[in-house]
Amino acid sequence: MLRFTLLLLLVFCSVLDSSSARPAPFAMRISCGARQNVHTKPTNTLWFKDFAYTGGIPANSSAPSFITPPLKTLRYFPLSEGPENCYIINRVPKGHYNVRVFFGLVKLPNFDTEPLFDISVEGTQIYSLKSGWSGHDDQAFAEALVFLTDGTVSICFHSTGHGDPAILALEILQVDSKSYYFGPEWGEGVILRTVTRLSCGNGKPKFDVDYSGDHWGGDRFWSPIKTFGQNSDQIRSTETSIKQNAKAPNYYPEALYQTALVSTDNQPNFAYTMDVDPNRNYSVWLHFAEIDDSVRSAGKRVFDILINGNVVFQDVDVVKMSGGQYTALVLNTTVPINGRTLTITLQPKGGSHAIINAIEVFEVIVAELKTLPEEVRALQTLKNSLGLPHRLGWNGDPCVPKQHPWRGADCQFDKTSNKWVIDGLGLDNQGLRGFLPIDISRLRHLQSINLSGNSIRGAIPSSVGTIASLEVLDLSYNFLNGSIPESLGKLTSLRRLNLNGNSLSGRVPAALGGSLLHHRASFNFTDNAGLCGIPGLPTCGPHLSTGAKIGIGFGVLIIVLLLVVCSVVWWKRRQNIQRAQQIAARGAPYAKSRTQLSHDIQLARHHYHHGARHASENGPSLLS
Repeated sequence: MLRFTLLLLLVFCSVLDSSSARPAPFAMRISCGARQNVHTKPTNTLWFKDFAYTGGIPANSSAPSFITPPLKTLRYFPLSEGPENCYIINRVPKGHYNVRVFFGLVKLPNFDTEPLFDISVEGTQIYSLKSGWSGHDDQAFAEALVFLTDGTVSICFHSTGHGDPAILALEILQVDSKSYYFGPEWGEGVILRTVTRLSCGNGKPKFDVDYSGDHWGGDRFWSPIKTFGQNSDQIRSTETSIKQNAKAPNYYPEALYQTALVSTDNQPNFAYTMDVDPNRNYSVWLHFAEIDDSVRSAGKRVFDILINGNVVFQDVDVVKMSGGQYTALVLNTTVPINGRTLTITLQPKGGSHAIINAIEVFEVIVAELKTLPEEVRALQTLKNSLGLPHRLGWNGDPCVPKQHPWRGADCQFDKTSNKWVIDGLGLDNQGLRGFLPIDISRLRHLQSINLSGNSIRGAIPSSVGTIASLEVLDLSYNFLNGSIPESLGKLTSLRRLNLNGNSLSGRVPAALGGSLLHHRASFNFTDNAGLCGIPGLPTCGPHLSTGAKIGIGFGVLIIVLLLVVCSVVWWKRRQNIQRAQQIAARGAPYAKSRTQLSHDIQLARHHYHHGARHASENGPSLLS
């Protein structure tokens, strides 16, 4: 009985533990160019087949570095496909994510082997590839910590004229919502781009998964560094377990703290220097654990930490600050860098030596404010309706990143909505075909529309008249037909209207003509054979109101119906007459014989009465 009770208790505890365990983080990995899902060794990682791209061409790939996932395909984006191309992935739960893009090399003869291009995530440019990237493990990918709030993520590649962007793989890995919190500036409006992650004293590049790290850490990549140079340090390592490492929100792997670099007597001050982009803020994370058996208590190892010569941490005592030996300590600071280098210096005190286990550096990027979603959808509808050529692209966000706006769409920042809006369309002479969609009116901040010199067909949508801010409307030299909408007369801000060179017909709306003349606006209606009604155009015939036209049409319809009804009645009557005549013709012999018999009986009666009368006058008959 006791054994059964203990068994039930163990089952209950296991169920309770599993129910309270944190769920696995969301993870989406895409093998670009792949037609089937792929599993890679040695971790059996699942990579989904290629999807969610806006263009590009699949091709075979060659891996540029040792740490690149062992995938055999990629997707590249020739300039003929447009200068901006994206992966737009839906159904991504709201949260904080580590977004990583692996670059590839197209495995084709005579192909540009090392393209240079820009990368943006959610409309914010995070990275520009530099020449020589294919020869460095830590430059074979770009990575950033991003908040995703609307269920989607857009990752875009912007051509710079130096080869076709080629993407091997994408990773969208959920991390803790408070991951890498660095101060009041941290939040949804900030992106942390990974500049470097160094595992000090280690000899091989490793991901968190290689370190048996927690999945909520985002499977970070750690580049090895054996020395800072100039015989300034030596390697320390241990197999002893490390405490306080794998805790929220960053979940660092234990092995990260089991190797370290320690300064030597030859050069007690030792430093690490790296190249950075100037005039940016950088978040620096420094990792320590006292793994040297010769340092067992506080006060044995004390040092200052300087960044570009400025003291950022003073009197660092790892044992004292962490709570003991073999215990992780993480220090973080954010610093502005004006030059092109960032130097971290460890300066020992009191004859001791300094120690460091790992370094992380992030560029702090203020996330771009995106374009009003309603206007983005309207532009996509316009793109489809007009058959925009691929060379224009129009993928991603129209206004951001500001380094790569859409060609032909002018942007303006709207303080009311705190978003970018579209205030101009300049797509003249672009070979556009199709028709103007009604949804063009959703671009309600437009001040100028120039679609001249294309092959646009159909009618001018009356919804154009609702764009109150419109000052310039140039639809000249297209194939537009129908009448000019009355609603254009409501455009009181209109200063130039060119509708010449189309196939428009009917009277120019009086309100429109009066408004143009009143405001001394420039207008051109020529080369439209059917237009009339204002100076410079033919005089219109008798003008009927819309109500009169409807009345006339209704009257004509009634007359036509009456004629049809009368025709049917006449035809039916004629059919009846013809049927009667046919019946009469079939019954004539019988009718004639019967008539003759009646005639004979009448004659007999007449003679009988006549004879009787004659007998009465001349005496009795002999027969009587």
